Amino acid sequence: PVEKCWQPADFLPDPNSDGFHEQVKELRERAKEIPDDYFVVLVGDMITEEALSTYQTMLNTLDGTRDETGASLTPWAIWTRAWTAEENRHGDLLNKYLYLSGRVDMRQIEKTIQYLIGSGMDPHTENSPYRGFIYTSFQERATFISHGNTGRLAKEYGDINLAQICGSIASDEKRHETAYTKIVEKLFEIDPDETVRAFADMMRKKITMPAEFIYDGRDYNLFDHYSAIAQRIGVYTAKDYVDIVEHLVDRWKVKELTGLSAEGRKAQDYVCALSSRIRRLEERAQENAKEVPRIPFSWIFDREVKL
Repeated sequence: PVEKCWQPADFLPDPNSDGFHEQVKELRERAKEIPDDYFVVLVGDMITEEALSTYQTMLNTLDGTRDETGASLTPWAIWTRAWTAEENRHGDLLNKYLYLSGRVDMRQIEKTIQYLIGSGMDPHTENSPYRGFIYTSFQERATFISHGNTGRLAKEYGDINLAQICGSIASDEKRHETAYTKIVEKLFEIDPDETVRAFADMMRKKITMPAEFIYDGRDYNLFDHYSAIAQRIGVYTAKDYVDIVEHLVDRWKVKELTGLSAEGRKAQDYVCALSSRIRRLEERAQENAKEVPRIPFSWIFDREVKL
C-alpha cells in the first residue's frame, strides 16, 4: 500500500527545513570520502533503475498477463502497475542523492538515461510469461544483491545515510523477487515440463542485464566497463550470477521434478549441471586474467578508474 511505503524524501535533506543547506553540506562532506569506482557503479545502478519504463513495456509483451488497456483491472495488470510504481521510487531516490552529492556529471548521466530508454532491451523472453517471470525472478535477485552490496560498501565508507538508501531499495527488490519466484513456483506445479524447458532456454541464452545497451554518447563498451568495476569492487560478480542459478534450481526443486518428457529431462539435466560448469569456466577466466587498464568515465567528469 502506498501509505505504508517509504518515499525518497524520507532519506534526503528537507528543502522546507531551516537546516536544509547544512544537511546538503553534510551529505556532500560524506560523499567526498567515497572513491570514484563506487560512484561509477552507483550511477550505473541508478541509470538502470531510471529506465523503468522499458521494464514495464517488457512485462506488457507477455501473452496472457499483459495490461491490454493501460488501466486493466485484471490481477496481472494491477500487479505490473503496482510493481512499476514501487520501483519508480528507486531511481528517484538515487538520482536526487547523486545530484546533491556534487560528485558526478548529472548532464552526462541524464544523457545516458535518455539513450538507454531509447534503446530499449531484449531479454529474449519471446512474449512467453514462463520465460518472462523466470527472467524477473533472476533479475530481482540480482538487483537485491547489487543494492545490498552498495549499501554494505557505503557503510564501510562511513556514509550511514547512503547505506540506508541502498538497503531500503534492496529490501524492495527482495520482496519483488519473492513474488516472482512464487509465480514460477506455481508454474512448476501446474506445468513442470514447459516450465523447466523455459528455464533451460533462458539459461542457455544467459540472463541479459537490463542496462545491456547503456551508452553515454561516447563509450560503446560502457556496459562492459561498468560491469567490470562492479565485479572488481564486489557489487555484482560472476560468482553472484552462478549463486543465483543455484538458488533458483534449489528454490524451484528442479532436481526433484518427475514425469517429464524427454525434452523436459534434457532441460532438467542442463540447468542442474549449469552452476558447476559456469564455476569451472570462471576459474579458468580468472587464471587467464590480464592486467586491467584505467579508463575515463564521463559520469565522473572523465576521471580515470581502474577496470
